Amino acid sequence: MIDPRPLDIVVLAKQVPDTHNVTGDVMTKDGTMNRNALSAIFNPEDLNALEMAVQIRERHGGTVTVITMGPPNAANILRESLWRGAGRVILLTDRRFAGADTLATSFALQKAIEKIGRYDLVMAGRQAIDGDTAQVGPQTAEKLGIPQITYAESVLGIADGRITVERALDSGSEIVRCQMPCLLTVVGSANTPRPPSVRRQMALKLAATPGEYAALQKRWPEFETVEALDAYLGAHDLRIPVWTADDIGATAETIGLAGSPTQVHKINFVVLESGESRTVAPTPEAIAAMVAELIHEYIVG
Repeated sequence: MIDPRPLDIVVLAKQVPDTHNVTGDVMTKDGTMNRNALSAIFNPEDLNALEMAVQIRERHGGTVTVITMGPPNAANILRESLWRGAGRVILLTDRRFAGADTLATSFALQKAIEKIGRYDLVMAGRQAIDGDTAQVGPQTAEKLGIPQITYAESVLGIADGRITVERALDSGSEIVRCQMPCLLTVVGSANTPRPPSVRRQMALKLAATPGEYAALQKRWPEFETVEALDAYLGAHDLRIPVWTADDIGATAETIGLAGSPTQVHKINFVVLESGESRTVAPTPEAIAAMVAELIHEYIVG
């Protein structure tokens, strides 16, 4: 099914610490994570959402806009989004956003999406690897007042203002149809994200936020002043827009710590130590005896 009308798609992305490399050295004494000790990466399932969005645009036409909320260096994943096929990117950054839980984060994203205006689809990864809550996408849909399809694995068709999606569930799969605009959260099995295009990297290598201009101007001395660099970036559509809380109309009590009802009650610092071990012979009888013992001791059941 092909809908001839171009589609405007917003992708929600997050820069996250690379939790695959978490070691004891990364953890602080109070059991929290020292994020500065880990490299920052593009949240994996958000890459799947971006790839799905670009594939839809390639079939139907339209636009793909990527939004991320984070510190100034989150602009790195916005450049990567451009290299992977996004047409527009926006950085939400403001000290007042700091400490946001999923509720405050989804409120800021709602306000940013509403500032963009027209959209047919909002897409995000199922969850982020640093929190694993899978809450931001659904909460954003609820605040926007639009339907949602979670665990989206493939888009089967778009026609007559409706999208048909196959969902990946633990018990199998499910095909659902939904009126647009709607929000999709995308699972990691949906696709294999394309690598950054070398051609796009070359064409968009100077894409930057205003806060990066000074460092960029030093690397490219042919721009004698920051003002000259800014003029060049503006003329070539290479400015990465930066929106603050004021820009999206977010009030102080709805964002950051003030807008976050989630509180950490207690943190346990777990140290894994080696204990008793036993060697089990690789025979059916020995394995059956081990399983029976585990069940008897209520270790498994």
